[in-house]
Amino acid sequence: MSGYGAQVQAGRTSFRVRSPLAEAMHLCLFEGEGEQRVAMERDGEDWVAEMPRDLSGLAYSYRAEGEWSPDEGKWFDPAKLLVDPYALELDRRFDQKPELAVHGVDTAAIVPRAIVPGPLQEVASEPPRFTRGGLVYEVAVAGFTALHPDVPEAQRSTVAALAHPAVIAHLKKLHVSAVELMPIIAWIDERHLPPLGLANHWGYNPVAPLALDPGLCPGGVAELRETVAALHEAGIGVILDLVLNHTGESDIFGGVWSLRGLDDAAYAHAPDGSLINDTGCGNTLDFANRHVRALALETLRHFVRYCGVDGFRFDLAPVLARGPGFAADAPIFAEIAADPLLADRVMIAEPWDIGPGGYQLGNFPANWLEWNDRYRDDVRQFWRGDGAANVLATRMAGSSDIFGPQTRSINFLAAHDGFTLADTVAYEHRHNVANGEGNRDGHGENFSWNNGVEGPSDDPAVKARRDADLRAMLGTLFASGGTIMLTAGDEFGRSQQGNNNAYCQFMPVDWQARDVALEAYVAGLSEDRVQRAAAMAEFPEGGTWRSLSGEAMHARLWEDPRCAGFTFDPPSGSHWPRFTVDRGKRTVTLD
Repeated sequence: MSGYGAQVQAGRTSFRVRSPLAEAMHLCLFEGEGEQRVAMERDGEDWVAEMPRDLSGLAYSYRAEGEWSPDEGKWFDPAKLLVDPYALELDRRFDQKPELAVHGVDTAAIVPRAIVPGPLQEVASEPPRFTRGGLVYEVAVAGFTALHPDVPEAQRSTVAALAHPAVIAHLKKLHVSAVELMPIIAWIDERHLPPLGLANHWGYNPVAPLALDPGLCPGGVAELRETVAALHEAGIGVILDLVLNHTGESDIFGGVWSLRGLDDAAYAHAPDGSLINDTGCGNTLDFANRHVRALALETLRHFVRYCGVDGFRFDLAPVLARGPGFAADAPIFAEIAADPLLADRVMIAEPWDIGPGGYQLGNFPANWLEWNDRYRDDVRQFWRGDGAANVLATRMAGSSDIFGPQTRSINFLAAHDGFTLADTVAYEHRHNVANGEGNRDGHGENFSWNNGVEGPSDDPAVKARRDADLRAMLGTLFASGGTIMLTAGDEFGRSQQGNNNAYCQFMPVDWQARDVALEAYVAGLSEDRVQRAAAMAEFPEGGTWRSLSGEAMHARLWEDPRCAGFTFDPPSGSHWPRFTVDRGKRTVTLD
């Protein structure tokens, strides 16, 4: 470890926390219901304490004393229990309460305590279980197994459930290259949710980046390590979706329970001292601050060293390269590339945030993959009927207009954020009233269509057209160059009833209501693709594009808005499939 956090060596336990502006710091130890406060010593900008015994398994926190002047970045309040930013384990989940934001109100009964870690088992270093061109399967851990009939009830909605043979069998049926786990780090509800009777079910509001959520991963590091090992045994990699762009302490009206009460300089500030909000969450971590980068890097190392994960997907990834503007040569990229534990890991960027110059698709390092929302939108528009054939062909060929000759695209039709794939062809408008924000939240433009009926329909013609649309889009995805991604359940018609921002709605996968025919179709597409896995990462040079009537495609045909599709004949010797896209017939055929 970096030296921060709690560490046990030779029968002694040491604690180190960074808080350069604090006037005093106390280590708080919890045995039973009692709280023992131990004065810490200043060591430069850090505070340290050493206890002459092994405290493994004991709960601890910090209390910081100093000036209360939020306008100056000083949020010191000894009544606030503070979670160690380097905590590896917490004794309970976070609970959003008004008291967290009230100065002088003690929060010992509310805030989780970190657990002093015992010895951790390192995982042998092995190459990532993932190759470009494969299938990434995005999973919301709790909802994925909450209703799975074969998973024991006590194990459902946990990381351990992903290692159940029935779950692994489904992943293997789809030829999944790697599961991408939506956040499993401990998070807190946004403060507007509890008064509405709602909760955050996606986890994109974290607190301590190294600490697994006690609800999703009650067995801690060992549970994640064992699950990764089981998936690896099945040939499936594991990618963690990490939120390193902000924390749950939110804006100036948020609470104090970790970094804010220790070192507010971890958050990016404008010249006038106000918090920069490039995330839409009220605060943004400052990656120009080397201590923020050190915490992020230690997070990555931890999950590789002790859990064996194969890579990471970074939520709102431009924040990692801001200082304050985005820089393609930002320090974090070189630091990751130079780290022996991280250099070969799979790195995936969500290449946008809401800050100035926040859309950075195509601008991440050459060895990173990137979520390609242009692919999603252009494929949807083509099958909706108002997209151009030449644009679709460019997306299927790896989006060289964005990435150049090296295909780094993660192609997807739907993700956790937005309509599900099935809802894309069943809803023209979002239906987010249940979220309590007057249907104003979520994306307004989804490039979706309802095939004549908004929402569920028993009309056979409507159902048939929707089914054809789904198969056409899925055929497009599996015939495209680059890495592809499915969100769990989209292979069998998962719906969120038109909610395109369902982070605060628990909508578990309904395994009993699966569209088994659609699932079989996807499995067939994936079986064909996996046979050509080495070739699918890059679109082949050469080959012939033809119109649906067999004529060689040329500029006039490509640019004709009436062009309903095309055929691609791969070059001789290529392992690529010959495929035909026909918008009129609503089909994609692969030979």
